Amino acid sequence: MKLDKITAQKRTPKRTSLSHWLFLAPCLVMLIICAGWPLLRTVFFSFTDATLDNLQKTNFIGIDNFIALARDQEWWRAILNTFVIAAISVPLETFLGMIIALILHRNFKGRGLMRAIVLVPWTIPTIVSARMWAWMLNDVYGIVNELLLKASIIDAPIPWIASNNLSLVSIILVDVWKTTPYMALLLLAGLQSLPQDCFEAAQVDSIPFTKTLRKIILPLMKPTIAVAMIFRMLDAVRIFDLVYILSSGNSANATMSVYARKHLVDYNDVGYGSAAATVLLFLIAFLGIIYIPLNRKKLRELN
Repeated sequence: MKLDKITAQKRTPKRTSLSHWLFLAPCLVMLIICAGWPLLRTVFFSFTDATLDNLQKTNFIGIDNFIALARDQEWWRAILNTFVIAAISVPLETFLGMIIALILHRNFKGRGLMRAIVLVPWTIPTIVSARMWAWMLNDVYGIVNELLLKASIIDAPIPWIASNNLSLVSIILVDVWKTTPYMALLLLAGLQSLPQDCFEAAQVDSIPFTKTLRKIILPLMKPTIAVAMIFRMLDAVRIFDLVYILSSGNSANATMSVYARKHLVDYNDVGYGSAAATVLLFLIAFLGIIYIPLNRKKLRELN
């Protein structure tokens, strides 16, 4: 009898593991079909001279596309633009999102309506919001310049999108406006999961909010903030639609994804564009591999 129990106990984990894989199988199959196969095709094309006119007859050229990519100054500028946008927008979104989350976490009349209003920028499709801001920032008929002129803040219309430097600033500001609600939502969920006893004790002892924030809230929120920044950073590195619409495909403000798209579609060079997309793919994977182990301890604290 004891031997049967031991045998049953040994078999149970295997059966459980098998059942887990069976439940995950449909999702894994869909991922392989919808994501895995296109990614493999992209990596394959990056080693060829494929063009949109003829994807069937391609010649293997090794790493020639990657060598040409490394010598292209426009590609390095796209990398710089990508990391400038990510390095500025993600901390700003985290900071502003934390402020909004702290406000929405407090009890006040109309809090539910305020939460719904805050999420509006995030719920608008990126293409729609980018086109909307492109009209608003236009130097001829944009409402932003009109308001600044009426307020006597500027003397002449500012080319927010036409100027290379200001275009990058505009992209960052619009991205912050668009994605801050997403960060606020993640951080608000983290705030609501914190033990409320600490806050009640701080109120009873009349501890200032700034000290409560510095000594209690932020230390407890570190795991949530780390996870939110990881997800947002990986998303910011592959930014495409917002940049493409606001910059109108301008090479001076192109990001890595915009650069890849331009060579894939506009220049009809599938091999070279796929090489750029492959580098972006492995860069995102590398950042994920680096970030997650560095914050593994914080991630475990969430469980």
